Amino acid sequence: MSAFDEHKDELEHFEQMYGSARGRLAVALDRMTNALVLAGQHGVYCTSQRNPTLPAMDLRMINQELVHAKELVQSVMEELRNKKPV
Repeated sequence: MSAFDEHKDELEHFEQMYGSARGRLAVALDRMTNALVLAGQHGVYCTSQRNPTLPAMDLRMINQELVHAKELVQSVMEELRNKKPV
């Protein structure tokens, strides 16, 4: 199932609030946030062998990539918001 089908209601809601592009970005941010939560929950059980107080290295890398992706999407949303219509 595509993201457009699976998140149809959420997409319609945010696209109505923010417009098509920013609405889709808002839904993408929500998906990334959910992925971060899931990775964090998994990190509780999948710890580093060197330091059991930390999640495994692959989970830390996934977490960092998702955080960076969120920063990039948020910067695009800010740029679109600050852009004045011609």
